[in-house]
Amino acid sequence: MSLKLFELVGTDPSRPFSPFCWRTRMALAHKGLSAETIPWCFTEKRAIAPHGSEKVPVLLDGDRALVDSWTIANYLEDTYPDRPSLFGGEGGRAMGRMLNWWGDGVIGGMFPLIIADIPLNLKPEDAAYFRNSREARFGRKLEEIMASRDKAVEGFRKSLDPLRLTLRTQPFLGGTAANYADYIVFGAFQWARVVSPFRLLMEDDPVYAWRQRLLDAFDGLARKSPSYHG
Repeated sequence: MSLKLFELVGTDPSRPFSPFCWRTRMALAHKGLSAETIPWCFTEKRAIAPHGSEKVPVLLDGDRALVDSWTIANYLEDTYPDRPSLFGGEGGRAMGRMLNWWGDGVIGGMFPLIIADIPLNLKPEDAAYFRNSREARFGRKLEEIMASRDKAVEGFRKSLDPLRLTLRTQPFLGGTAANYADYIVFGAFQWARVVSPFRLLMEDDPVYAWRQRLLDAFDGLARKSPSYHG
């Protein structure tokens, strides 16, 4: 077994921050698998081009390359069936597919709230790349996009109601224990926690308590990663 994982980092190679890489990190931990991590930055596309991708995560298993967090999760489930299941069966996998799309929407809702904080964590060349590409996408300066976040965060919190209502009756999306459905959504919160000091959640929110439980999972894997919050 020789797993290697390309992860997005900024100035600190020990501080991975991609929400999609965190989905994969948690999935590997769930399966009890370890991987050599390879720090990767926005402007280092040539490093992963031979593996058929321009984005991370990229997981190498021997001479096989897997790209995209959902593809990686399915590969881990199918290749290592003797280890704890990420989905708990085909029904769970089907539900996970829906949550994979919903989790992308959570990332999209967070993005305007933390967007101008992200370049502060990057090397100059990566910060310039990030700023130029994102300002071209949004048609505004990053600071303008984020200027109303103190008010806009209320709408973001409201958008979490499907998650919040579920967590009022069970500790995890996976039920009594976390599974890949949890890691999909948690990846977004870990991303925000690592790149921005802005607080997205109120401490009396069931989503906050759920996030705390996942920060403690796998001997505090996510909590131990450098971040702006405890």
